[in-house]
Amino acid sequence: MTRHLPRLLPVAAAAAIALSLAACGEREDERTIGQRIDSTVNQVERKAESMTADARNAADKAGTEVADKVKDATITASVNAELAKDKELSALKIDVDSQAGRVRLNGTAPDAKSRERATTLARAVDGVVAVDNQLTVSPSR
Repeated sequence: MTRHLPRLLPVAAAAAIALSLAACGEREDERTIGQRIDSTVNQVERKAESMTADARNAADKAGTEVADKVKDATITASVNAELAKDKELSALKIDVDSQAGRVRLNGTAPDAKSRERATTLARAVDGVVAVDNQLTVSPSR
């Protein structure tokens, strides 16, 4: 055995140096395995809660956007219905567009009084916050 000792000594020294160098770059974690697991579980739970909140916010935003589109479509249909009831305006081609409760009227009216009546009818519709009357007066022949 003493014969092999001179050969094993450099190998053992090299192994000890390698282990020492490997340990230099590592930070010692003094927590128990249970504490490390608890920490990891807490991190995962926080991330899951964050992702859930993000998903909920995205769904709420999408729902709000859809609801806004439905409101605008309802406003457009209601303004068109009110214009169609008017004998001076019903036969005319008036384009009605709505966005965020703001109504835009495009087309022609037979006279200034009818043009103003179109604004009044549009303003009376539930949900309308403003009317941009772009109707031009064009007397019929």
